[in-house]
Formats: sequence, structure tokens, C-alpha cells
Amino acid sequence: MIKFFINASRILFLIIFLLLVTRGAMVMWLGIFGVTMILALLLGRIFCGWICPMNTVMLPTEWLSKKLNLQTKDAPNWLKSGVIPWIMLFIMIATMIFAKRMFGVQIPILLYLVIFSVIVTLRYKPEIFHNYICPFEPLQNLTGKFALFTEKVNHVQCIGCKLCETVCPSEAVKVSKKSKKANINPGLCHQCFNCQLICPENAISYGRKASGNQEG
Repeated sequence: MIKFFINASRILFLIIFLLLVTRGAMVMWLGIFGVTMILALLLGRIFCGWICPMNTVMLPTEWLSKKLNLQTKDAPNWLKSGVIPWIMLFIMIATMIFAKRMFGVQIPILLYLVIFSVIVTLRYKPEIFHNYICPFEPLQNLTGKFALFTEKVNHVQCIGCKLCETVCPSEAVKVSKKSKKANINPGLCHQCFNCQLICPENAISYGRKASGNQEG
């Protein structure tokens, strides 16, 4: 049932995004993003998992890429430097301001960003775009890591099967080599519930973050 609500939310917000962007109301969409940044302090990065149009179109793109055997998880080391999202954010804001002041037009740069996310995902795993390219990532990460509520792992029940790792779109879930238990990074977690739904031991749940974001 939860997956139905998540998918319904993604489709709804994709439609809202397209309507706002095509009507030149990008500021309203950025307003939605701003609200979710504040909500991330309470609920985690729900924008990334439930609302973001880039994530929504990347899901079928990843499926297609796998079918065509185009996808690789490896990416150039320079891409993982951590500065690319900030550069992308600067370019996005500068382009919007320049176009508006010089030509009086509003470039649908967010729509171009969605298209770019599809192109990247045809070649690389989703976490590459989510963690190392998306201009919204550092902002969501900034508030998301302090989330009061988030996905968390009960270490008593966790068997270290790594199924949660395989379905996480942002590499937020890692099974420790030492303890053989899964850990979730709330700063990266999209709160998409993929890990919770696939866990055979029901060791993952969404709730108030415990000390160290783990239980057990």
C-alpha cells in the first residue's frame, strides 16, 4: 500500500511540475522545494523520494538502461569530488537570472535538468546523479541529515543480507563489513521505503531517529 501512495505522489507532483514549468511558474516549484527543505528537518528527504520529477523519470530510465545493458556503476573520480552539484546549482541560478534580466524571458532550466538526469541515468546508476551531480542534493543533504524521523535499522533483527543495499537509489544503506549489520545515512536517504519493503526480517522501519540512527 505504501508503494502505491509513493508512486501516486510521484506522478501527481510530476504533473504539477510540468504544468508550472510550461506556464513559466518555476518560482512556485522552487517554493515547493524550499518548503520540503524545511520539512526534511522533521521527515527526511521526502522531496527526493516522493516529489522530485528527476527521480520520477529516472526510475523507468534505469529500467530501460538495464534492459539495453547500457548502465555501469563506475563513474570518473572527478565526478565524485563533491563540487559538481554546487557548480550545477550556480549555473542554474546564474542562467535564470541572466535570461530574465537581459532578455526578459524565463528559461525552463528545471525541465532541461530533468532531461539531463535521464541522459545520465541511461549510462550510470541513479546514485551517480543523485549524489554527485544533482544541484539540489547538497541542500537536501544539509537538512536531511538532521531529520527527526527517518528510515532506521533494528540491528537485533538485521541479518546483513544486503538486499537493502541493492534497492537503495542513493547508496544511503550500507552493511558494515565488521558488524554485518545495515546502517542508513539520513543525509542521503530519500525515504523511498525501498529498503523497508524488501527487508525479509522487517528490520527496517520509519520512525523517530534513535541515537546514531540505529537500534539494537
